[in-house]
Amino acid sequence: MSDPHPSRPDREDKRTFLQKLAEFIHPGPDSTDELIETLVDAEQNNIIGAESRQMLEGVLRMADMTAGDVMVPTTRMDLVDIGEPMDSLLRGVIDAGHSRFPVFEGDRENIIGILLAKDLLKLYRAPEHNIRAMLRPAVFVPESKWLNDLLTDFRGNRNHLAVVIDEFGRVAGLVTIEDVLEEIVGEIEDEFDIADDEGDIFSLADRTYRVSGDTTIERVDEAFKVKLIGSDPEDEFDTIGGLIAHEMGHVPKRGERFTLAGLNFVVMHTKGGAVKWFKVSPVVDETP
Repeated sequence: MSDPHPSRPDREDKRTFLQKLAEFIHPGPDSTDELIETLVDAEQNNIIGAESRQMLEGVLRMADMTAGDVMVPTTRMDLVDIGEPMDSLLRGVIDAGHSRFPVFEGDRENIIGILLAKDLLKLYRAPEHNIRAMLRPAVFVPESKWLNDLLTDFRGNRNHLAVVIDEFGRVAGLVTIEDVLEEIVGEIEDEFDIADDEGDIFSLADRTYRVSGDTTIERVDEAFKVKLIGSDPEDEFDTIGGLIAHEMGHVPKRGERFTLAGLNFVVMHTKGGAVKWFKVSPVVDETP
């Protein structure tokens, strides 16, 4: 005899993610902070994943942020001087390692356009071209520009970099689409980021070396045949980035230089308050 009340298979939950989230937070929080707390509860109740919660939290926080909150300040901007000799200009572009550079003429405040590093390759195919002809229009935004609006502009006009202007019309810094997106998705790896197993010291075409800030001091000693010791021998450091920062007495900034144990260290790239890459070369003895 058949079962008059056969068991029914569990129905598939066809609610969308947003429907689940809306039902969970109903009737809704009264502030952004409460909404963020609700998202944490949703994660703990397995309604959303950790990455989804972090991204949603980033979107909420970004709504209250401006270009001035995430910009690279003018003191740390890598600019290109339109009047600089080509060889020197190319070295600066290669050392900085960015894909886009604001270009100025005369005064650093006089930004006349944006140079894409890839456009410099055209000079090898057509040497008659000049840098000025390659410049893209520069986009200027106020420090008070909301990040939500800035992201919309980036998507709409296909620009990936904007120069930030303060209330007096002076250059305050620059902001990229990566800076904005990192507020949502967290740190984005770039061309300087490599996996731990891909190496830490690389030779460059100009006979200098690119050295990761996370490289151990022992590894640097071995590679360059030196003995790196700080000003206080009792201080112990594991990485070259930690040692150089300690010796300089502050968090190194891009472009800063320091000499130690017969080696010149130039900060190529920083991220999160730490040096990601140094450019290293032996000190040249100019004594006749």
